[in-house]
Amino acid sequence: MRKKLSVLKLALVNRRGPILLHDNAKPHVSKTTVQKLKKLECETLLHPAYSPDLFPTDYHLFKELELHLRQKKFTKSDDLKNNVLEFLDSRDRSFFQMA
Repeated sequence: MRKKLSVLKLALVNRRGPILLHDNAKPHVSKTTVQKLKKLECETLLHPAYSPDLFPTDYHLFKELELHLRQKKFTKSDDLKNNVLEFLDSRDRSFFQMA
């Protein structure tokens, strides 16, 4: 896997647009999700089985989001959604490149 990633590294770094790395959980591969990702022109990479060390968002993006949302209470799902969107909008490009 490392060999394959090292070959693809430059291509991934130099490309434009988002790349989404995810597992094969049903919500991630549902017809609706796949259609939306295609519409957004988001390239997807499937998470290799038994490779939890290759999922840095657990340690970077979601940890920061967890800290941001800690001790906040939401009564409506739209309030939560808006707060998450505000969090994402407040981060610059380098934040996402680290993940």
